[in-house]
Amino acid sequence: MYQREYAPFVGGEFIRTNNTYEILCPWDSSPVARVHLAGDKELELAIQRAQQAEVQMAGLATYERYEILMGIAKGIKDRREEFARVLALEACKPIKLAYGEVDRAIQTFVVAAEEAKRPPAELIRMDWTPAGKGKEGIVKYFPVGIVAGISPFNFPLNLCVHKIAPAIAAGCPIVLKPARSTPLSALMLAEVVNSTSLPKGGLSIICTDRVTGNKLVTDERFSLLSFTGSPQVGWKMKEQAGRKRVVLELGGNAGVIVSQSANLELAVAKCLGGAFAYAGQVCIHTQRIFVHQSVFHHFIDQFIKRASGLKPGHPLSPDTDISAMIDEENSRRVEEWVAEAVSEGAKLLLGGKREGAYFQPTALTNTQPSMKVCAQEVFGPVVTIEPYQEFGKAISIVNESDYGLQAGVFTNQIDEMNLAYSRLKVGGVIINDVPTFRVDHMPYGGIKGSGFGREGVKYAMFEMLESRLLVKNFE
Repeated sequence: MYQREYAPFVGGEFIRTNNTYEILCPWDSSPVARVHLAGDKELELAIQRAQQAEVQMAGLATYERYEILMGIAKGIKDRREEFARVLALEACKPIKLAYGEVDRAIQTFVVAAEEAKRPPAELIRMDWTPAGKGKEGIVKYFPVGIVAGISPFNFPLNLCVHKIAPAIAAGCPIVLKPARSTPLSALMLAEVVNSTSLPKGGLSIICTDRVTGNKLVTDERFSLLSFTGSPQVGWKMKEQAGRKRVVLELGGNAGVIVSQSANLELAVAKCLGGAFAYAGQVCIHTQRIFVHQSVFHHFIDQFIKRASGLKPGHPLSPDTDISAMIDEENSRRVEEWVAEAVSEGAKLLLGGKREGAYFQPTALTNTQPSMKVCAQEVFGPVVTIEPYQEFGKAISIVNESDYGLQAGVFTNQIDEMNLAYSRLKVGGVIINDVPTFRVDHMPYGGIKGSGFGREGVKYAMFEMLESRLLVKNFE
């Protein structure tokens, strides 16, 4: 029996359609909800209402944006238990992690409320040359226009929020398409937003099929596309996006270096969470670990011992550490990649077996850089652990990747920290923590195949604003 039905949120109105589909919990295929699928008609209405709201959104006073954003934060907090339960069921996210995601979503709106108070601006003296005598310039930043947001399944609430909150703070209407497999928490968020004074049309959240959804990419009425998802899809979208701005966050195969000077107990504990939290379905999932040879065997012994104690189970169980992947198709893919690596000489240290959509926490060694478990994004509970002799060589191995999102370095030597920061080709270097570390106000994004542009509220706002110069006389 379904708990409830969810309908697309179209510029201030929930609209039911004749096309519905089921959301099932990946752990046991139990029914969670029924969702009404939006089509071309609903998307067109969302765009038209966004156009109608552009002037009003841009004209919101600072205090009005602040109050709206803080009102949304409070609305989520008031329904924290409900949000966490829905997240756990739709995404098969262990409930203790689901609470964490809800809390992060609240914090993201609070940060956006604060950032709305301090939009960028600059005063420029023009009299650096004789021609500029008696003149000065003012640079202010204005909303870029309507934003198209497309978010993934793995953080169904907070990655929607990372597009919605900065758009509101910047004064941009936004039409957002959540992942079809995990739309429920986003549509719950629409209920919260609808209770505030946000101008109708300032936000639409619609679930569509791929054909309709691709119009968010191609329609010229959108001024910016913000996409989080797979590299294969993201780069194709960039080709189709025309002249609109594009921000891409496309994941990676994040590397960790564990130096001989590191606190090994800390490194093991952090790497355990980085490797297996939410079954590894995280863009900055710890996928490749490189440990100095002098401490390699000790690290492996402790890592395998602790990983063996992780408890699988239903996502609503408070004791569950790891649950099913998002679907059996992806679990089978991970199984195939691991089996392929083992057939090519990799040694299985832990796990490697699948039961339906659940894949065991898995660790491999004796891998080769060309293996899929090393070279591509596993996006599953799989980690490789290899020894290294020289710190500089470890940096080079981490860099031998098509991706460059974040990297982690465990060291107590300042020279190693500085060398890692200067030479690692990534968007963020995290010292004495895993690349899986993220707080919601920091700049977040990557280079190479991991995309371009930055999220993190202030930095996402910069993407959603454009500068305009005023030159005036002051004499």
